[in-house]
Amino acid sequence: MIDRSIFALPGVRRVLAALAASSTARALLVAGQALALASAVVGLWEGGALADQAARVAVFLACFVGRQLLASVQEAHLERYASERADELRRRLLLRVFEGGAGVVQARGTGNVATLVVEGIDQVETYIRLILPKAVGVVAVPLVLLLWIFPLDWVSGVIALAMFPFIVLYMVILGHTAQDEAAKQHATFQALSNTFVDALRGIDTLKLFGRGRSFGASIYEASERFREATMKTLRVATLSSSVLDLFATGALAAVAIMLGFRLVDGALPFFPALAVLIMVPEYFKPVREFAADYHASLDGKNALRSVLEIVEEEPAADDAALRGAAALPLWSERATFEARGVGFSYADHRVLDDVRFSVRGNARVGIVGASGAGKSTLVGLVAGFSRPEAGLFVLGGVEVGDLHRSDWQRQIAYIPQNPYIFHATLRDNVAFYCPDASEADVERAVAAMGLDALVAELPQGLDTLVGEGARALSGGQAQRVALARAFLDGERRVLLFDEPTAHLDIETELELKERMLPLMRGRLVFFATHRLHWMVDMDTVLVVEDGRVVEAGDPAELAGAGGAYARLALQMGGEAA
Repeated sequence: MIDRSIFALPGVRRVLAALAASSTARALLVAGQALALASAVVGLWEGGALADQAARVAVFLACFVGRQLLASVQEAHLERYASERADELRRRLLLRVFEGGAGVVQARGTGNVATLVVEGIDQVETYIRLILPKAVGVVAVPLVLLLWIFPLDWVSGVIALAMFPFIVLYMVILGHTAQDEAAKQHATFQALSNTFVDALRGIDTLKLFGRGRSFGASIYEASERFREATMKTLRVATLSSSVLDLFATGALAAVAIMLGFRLVDGALPFFPALAVLIMVPEYFKPVREFAADYHASLDGKNALRSVLEIVEEEPAADDAALRGAAALPLWSERATFEARGVGFSYADHRVLDDVRFSVRGNARVGIVGASGAGKSTLVGLVAGFSRPEAGLFVLGGVEVGDLHRSDWQRQIAYIPQNPYIFHATLRDNVAFYCPDASEADVERAVAAMGLDALVAELPQGLDTLVGEGARALSGGQAQRVALARAFLDGERRVLLFDEPTAHLDIETELELKERMLPLMRGRLVFFATHRLHWMVDMDTVLVVEDGRVVEAGDPAELAGAGGAYARLALQMGGEAA
């Protein structure tokens, strides 16, 4: 019923030891409350004065206050521990996604991974906070109370001892049923998350082809499947909790009836009977709370399993696996870059096949082709975001199966079509690659990329919050921020552009072009675009058709050769001429 992986979390043994000690102490305080209250009531029953019971009432109140203080300390300690473990798991999950690249996200779906990062970790935190004290309490509290119940009344002790494992066994059976339903609900939620995110990312395409309404119907069907799975899980949880309450109430009733019969017969004094009657509900309380919180924590249990599957997955090619391999050289004017037979597929669809090309030194390489030809995928492979299924790369004479290596990725600056603007100040966004950059360097990068006008209109200038939930930036402004990042970090000698101006109007693009071309000097540049006017400023052009590099060479020579590049230019209205 409990995911054993929770017991492998760092520091969990120390927490379990503290919980065992606090649960034992709380059980002793419960026994103290019961004995003091029973003694005071019996004293009054036998005609004693109320003032004579003051000491016993004081003991009862002291035990009650002690229980509450102990519970507060335990809860605060657990919240701190659960928060620390959640933060650590979130960091490991994000690091694994970053290191694993697109393959990790593609294998599980963008929506699923995003949901795990945002909501799943919070569910794991709740799971840790709920399940650990209940798992310890269900063992420690009944055991301690049983040691007090047996000396007071062995018959009640036998009834309580006999009923407890029966309730636990039934709880296990119901728990498996609830777990199956919760697993189905979790899988349905993952599918819904992926469907929704895919629709959100492709909403412009869906509207363009008039598929918005039909795709909306598929989202509705996915949400209905999730609703049905949720209702089944809630039905099982509600029914099982009710049945467990019924068994626990029946056990308590059996103890009370036996106590009543023996009190009437005079076989049992009033004090032990009353003390046992007060203790027995507390004896069954942990198992009832465990059952209730078990159903409430199933989402966290499933989320923990999903998170650990990702973070503990063996990377296909990690830096640790590359120990002993030759280090990739720093890019220089004499360095060479070569692709030999590189291939890549998404699911069963072959995107790149037998890609071959080579460049030398600080060349500017344009990558052109029709939409869907594989330009962005090729840039992703060069960036090390994805790993090729076939072929290899050669950098400075060093052969590598993929470029998912820190000694390569520290050399590159990647500028996509939609640069990410973090929820931070404009200064922090510009200094993303160089957080320790000086004020003068940041201002120089801002001026070089034409961000002066934006800074002037912001209320706090460079210290204004931008990004999600703050001041929004236009597409052109976001691109300037991305370019300023690359400008500020002069150590990165390789620039990768993936359709950086695809969503910009031509006036904004031409203005940005004046800022971008100087940035390319003295660097190796891969520039993927479908706008061919960029090619006149490139040293080499790679023409991609159906996942293959069908032409490579000087843009002017290719334009006059009448081949694939010339045909592409003709389709674009002679833009590259």
